[in-house]
Amino acid sequence: MKTGSPVTLTNHIRGLFLRFGFIPSGLLLFQATRPKQVHMNMYAVPSPGIPGCPPGLEYLTQVDQLLMKQKVELVEALVGFESNNKYEIRNVMGQNVFYAVEENDCLSRQCCGPLRSFTIHVLDNFGQEIITVTRPLKCMSCFFPCCLQELEVQSPPGNTVGYVIQQWHPFFPKFIVANEHNEPVLKIHGPFCGWSCLPDVDFEILTMDEVTKIGKISKQWTGLLREAFTDSDNFGIQFPLDLDVRMKAVMIGACFLIDFMFFETTN
Repeated sequence: MKTGSPVTLTNHIRGLFLRFGFIPSGLLLFQATRPKQVHMNMYAVPSPGIPGCPPGLEYLTQVDQLLMKQKVELVEALVGFESNNKYEIRNVMGQNVFYAVEENDCLSRQCCGPLRSFTIHVLDNFGQEIITVTRPLKCMSCFFPCCLQELEVQSPPGNTVGYVIQQWHPFFPKFIVANEHNEPVLKIHGPFCGWSCLPDVDFEILTMDEVTKIGKISKQWTGLLREAFTDSDNFGIQFPLDLDVRMKAVMIGACFLIDFMFFETTN
């Protein structure tokens, strides 16, 4: 895109978000005040390129925790009409660093519910798509291992960086985290049937020998009314600061899969 006026830039970025039906309320990238004067959100300044790091993932090299907050849909809460999921991904200070939007059709959402296939687009503060997460449609059952869940993560879109693959177990959620060559790198283990008597539900990130815990994906309690009347969820993701940035992107994808498998309910 050729460099234009602030208004042109604003319209272009707004158009990217409109494509996915979502304009984040906190997205104030450009403000047209005077000719040739542009005010930028300090968290929207692109990071310089890092060798070996997929473009757009540079920020992930600086963090060991992320918070993922699902947006509450009023129509969904009132009448139970399932809508595309939308998420804000924040750092530990609560600043929005990425936005995620599900792309799906109405028939799949209403008929298949949380079992539906999906494509989730993760965008940065400039509206640039940096991660694409895809999940095929498969039946889900603890007792029949013929249709185990799987998910592919691409960054940038079109370039696979890893997979999340469910392992069969009758009672405990277990996943393999694989690299772009489908080689196992890490494991994720959850509590009994994905349920916990504690307010937060933890899915532990483990080394392949299952000896060392290096992080976790936590489903966080959001309050009685919100839990009862919506399927809007909050998650925390913790991983080592020096973890391969591609695996950090795959962990974001794993969080989406866990949300759909265990916490995305039709109320």
